[in-house]
Amino acid sequence: MANANGTHPAGGHLCTVAAETRALAESFAASLAAPSAIALDGPLGAGKTEFVKGLAAGLGCTDNPSSPTFAIAHEYGGGRMKLFHFDFYRMESEAEILTSGVEECFGEGIVVIEWAEKFPGTLPDGSVGIRIEVIEGDVRRITFQ
Repeated sequence: MANANGTHPAGGHLCTVAAETRALAESFAASLAAPSAIALDGPLGAGKTEFVKGLAAGLGCTDNPSSPTFAIAHEYGGGRMKLFHFDFYRMESEAEILTSGVEECFGEGIVVIEWAEKFPGTLPDGSVGIRIEVIEGDVRRITFQ
């Protein structure tokens, strides 16, 4: 969540349970306007999909997000704007990204891309970077970049 001056804490946010990750993302969703792109990175099991669940709740989406690792993309509606959820984990080239449909979604709502660090050149200018780090056990540090 941004400070009063619109910046995010330099050290990031520490979340000790998945519910805190979802609450942070839900709060962050209030600051979003379409079109926006979010590059969401972190290791397997860090809580990226939990973060997307919080975004969806904050946007008022009626669907419950799940990981799009095998489907590549999910679309969630019913909220104040559409949420597009992509996962680049299994992608092997920028050519695959171009056929995923992500470019068509960039102007349509909020686009969240898990594993975006694999293909940073495919992100539009002005994308928000969010990094989730596993600190120890269930503790996560979420940093807005």
